[in-house]
Amino acid sequence: MPESSSSAARGRALRITAGVAVLLALAGYLVVQFVTGGGGAPRCTVRSAAGDGATYEISPEQAVNAATISAVGTSRGMPQRAVTIALATALQESALRNIRHGDRDSLGLFQQRPSQGWGTEKQILDPGYSAGKFYEHLAKVPGYSRLPLTVAAQRVQRSGFPQAYAKHEPDAALLAAALTGRAPASLTCAAPQDGRPGKPADVRAALVRDFGADVLPGAQAAGSPTGTGGEKAQPGDAPAEATVTVPVPARAAGDSSNGGVDGDGDPRGWELAHWAVANSSELHIAQVSYAGRVWSAGESGDSGKKWRKADAESGTGKSGSAENGTREVRITTAQ
Repeated sequence: MPESSSSAARGRALRITAGVAVLLALAGYLVVQFVTGGGGAPRCTVRSAAGDGATYEISPEQAVNAATISAVGTSRGMPQRAVTIALATALQESALRNIRHGDRDSLGLFQQRPSQGWGTEKQILDPGYSAGKFYEHLAKVPGYSRLPLTVAAQRVQRSGFPQAYAKHEPDAALLAAALTGRAPASLTCAAPQDGRPGKPADVRAALVRDFGADVLPGAQAAGSPTGTGGEKAQPGDAPAEATVTVPVPARAAGDSSNGGVDGDGDPRGWELAHWAVANSSELHIAQVSYAGRVWSAGESGDSGKKWRKADAESGTGKSGSAENGTREVRITTAQ
């Protein structure tokens, strides 16, 4: 066979082999999509409230850690800018994962080092503790809220690559706007449920862990079996024992001086609602209701990917009413 014919034959064989490989890969992908329902891995999405179409996706694990970082910051009275700085720092240092390794003895969300006085290994691996230590140091930086993010973060972290924080600022800003409640109904999670029931006691414990005991009335914080404040059940409501009701103080509800969001509830309420959505996979939360809007997990279609208007006939109308909807967040666990 002439050399040119042999080369052509080899070329055809290679192209056929490559084509078969592509088809096999595509077939494998389609099988996975069929088996999983086409949803892929569970994801959480935050959307810009500015109408510019900006979005950012993170995993449920990352969402839980981001929500903790934000809650610890606002509970300390830190502004949204501080939360943005903290989230951008954690995105760079650990990709919002509570890792047990790093450069030298660095650990956790912020890669803090026990040898440098940040705390013990156990403390640093507690997301609430590590976030608190970050804010403690950030608060000591004069004028940090007016500094470029890279400068403010570097004053705390003393990183060898200070400019690396800058690339995370847009995503951190989107997350901070949602998690501090300044961007209503902007955080959703499409997380398939695994069939395990949730425990309201776990939800209450996590709320107190991240926000402090004042987030719940005394009976709930102490472990009330219902966690509903003694409200009368309505037709279609979830069982009382499945629901945790978190009050939004009346002084804040709809108060524009407190950063109110005119008709969409209050930032404090959306902060709590988004926190619950971010923790939905971890705590097996099935539904979150606030300000006449409802998020639900574990259903087909677009459920879990958006907030919908409450429907009084479906049992979600009470939390969305003008009287109560802007003054409480209702978190219902899976049953």
